[in-house]
Amino acid sequence: MPKGNTDFLFVLFETQRMLRLYADKLAVRHGITRAQWAVLAKLERTEGLKQSELAEMMEMQPITLTRLIDRLCNNDLIERREDPKDRRVNRLYLRPAARPMLARLAKLRAEITQTALNHLNADEAAALVGQLESIKNNVRDALQAASDAKTKEPRYG
Repeated sequence: MPKGNTDFLFVLFETQRMLRLYADKLAVRHGITRAQWAVLAKLERTEGLKQSELAEMMEMQPITLTRLIDRLCNNDLIERREDPKDRRVNRLYLRPAARPMLARLAKLRAEITQTALNHLNADEAAALVGQLESIKNNVRDALQAASDAKTKEPRYG
């Protein structure tokens, strides 16, 4: 494990911030926000999610997600359908108009990726992605261990 690299978290967080800003700026070209893009991308992978499931996946407050969904419904990109087993629940589905939008957004994602990895060759880019996956797995394992330890602690009072 490398010692003394105090800049790691700063650089990682700042890179994430810059990528978000860049994605925001480019998404406007398509008349969409990055948050709306994220909703469409999640639904592209898993249509039929409950709004509550999507809010949890996106780590977003349900009211914030509801506003995003309202806008996407008004733009005919997604639709709410009642759950046949529970009429209190809405499930979310892409509308036909979302497919061409998602195709344009895929090109935009490729453009952002190209810009971010511009000075890396293919092997370096692949190695970087692998290293980031390893970091993500390390943090996920630490989160799981912390959750497991918390449930095993005795409660007093």
